[in-house]
Amino acid sequence: MKYEDIRQMAYDANMQLPKLGLVLFTFGNVSSADRREGVFAIKPSGVPYEDLSPEKMVIVDFDGKIVEGTLRPSSDTNTHAVLYKYWEKIGGIVHTHSTYGTAWAQSHRDIPIFGTTHADYLTVDIPCAPPMSDEMIKGDYEYQTGFQIMDCFKEKGLSYEEVEMILVGNHAPFTWGKTADKAVYNSAVLETVAKMALLTEQINPGAPRLKDALIKKHFERKHGPNSYYGQ
Repeated sequence: MKYEDIRQMAYDANMQLPKLGLVLFTFGNVSSADRREGVFAIKPSGVPYEDLSPEKMVIVDFDGKIVEGTLRPSSDTNTHAVLYKYWEKIGGIVHTHSTYGTAWAQSHRDIPIFGTTHADYLTVDIPCAPPMSDEMIKGDYEYQTGFQIMDCFKEKGLSYEEVEMILVGNHAPFTWGKTADKAVYNSAVLETVAKMALLTEQINPGAPRLKDALIKKHFERKHGPNSYYGQ
């Protein structure tokens, strides 16, 4: 079967979402891209996770057009397509409505970098894109969501290769990575950090941001040129 590899990768990654507690019912989707073919496999719209199979993944090109598949792709397909088209170094995308990440998105707030767990993955706050304008909402909503995400990165001077996650204001989280598995990993990290940040503010509303020396130490020991974390 053509596109068998990305169908399997998309299926496996989608099945991780309920296992990790990142989705309820059908509140999420994962896609996996084949850069050489210019296509990606994505979860079909509204299909319960227990009814999925690799064969049911829908193949779509980077303009959002269905290439292969008998089911309708996720309603978020055009957002995935835009990000793949313009951010050429990503190979997997995840969208969830995970509880804590979505709560921060609904609050229109970046997730502050309070502790070393956050700094193990990022040196900045997890960004929250401003809510979409009425004009964009009335247009091709899912397509415009992709630009909403990219515009936020431009305005904040962020690199999508370094910051692989975002909150979309009034909506929910998106994450990405070089593979679909990495995008799922990033989604789980975002949800955990979001929960920790909420609890931190509840315990101490005046909690300070993590100081720069600790941000640098924890990020670089995992990702720096002289990293020493792991085997």
